[in-house]
Amino acid sequence: MIEYVVPGNIDDRILRRGAAILREGGLLALPSDTSWLIVCSLGSREGIKKLRRLSGERDERHFTLLCSDISQFGEFCSLDNTRFRLIKRLSPGPYVFILKTLLGTEKALGLRRREVGVRIPSHPVPLALLKALACPLYSITAKRNMASGPAGEAPAEPEPAELPPIPEEDLFEGGWELEDINGLDLILDSGEDRDRIFSTILDLSGDEIKLIRPGAGTWPA
Repeated sequence: MIEYVVPGNIDDRILRRGAAILREGGLLALPSDTSWLIVCSLGSREGIKKLRRLSGERDERHFTLLCSDISQFGEFCSLDNTRFRLIKRLSPGPYVFILKTLLGTEKALGLRRREVGVRIPSHPVPLALLKALACPLYSITAKRNMASGPAGEAPAEPEPAELPPIPEEDLFEGGWELEDINGLDLILDSGEDRDRIFSTILDLSGDEIKLIRPGAGTWPA
């Protein structure tokens, strides 16, 4: 279940295996520039269903579209010059940007709202997997409550204006800890413990920038 990788020199065979699993609807866990992530392929409806079922989250601000560069954002989101400059200044890095979606994106992701979070990670493992898959990844932060199995959909509740920070004790450090999560097909482990931190979420969907969750990225930056 675990494949150990060297971040600066990842075996192409492991990347091809990971990409194949994702295309077939599987879930992978991998390190990032924040905490551990669980990902599926944006091109797999089955993978998206599995990820949502495992997370148990209804608030879609917990989910993030991982892209290799800003140009991929434009395939799914509305991006003007002002937002482009801000994202370019802060990316790659520990920031998630909530943007208005283009027509068709909500259907592709099964969204209940017309916004989606997007991010360019700075860690080499997700970037290499994105290149091997040639498709964005849909992701969520790995949390310890997932180790008890798929949570199913949580009851509908009003969405808070600001998402509370994830308690540090809910996050993982080592890749081996994620083996207790049912439904994972592969863990790509860089062999080093990750800091138990989370990304900063900025809502760029309106006229003003809103801080949805403070995290590793400083804001104002």
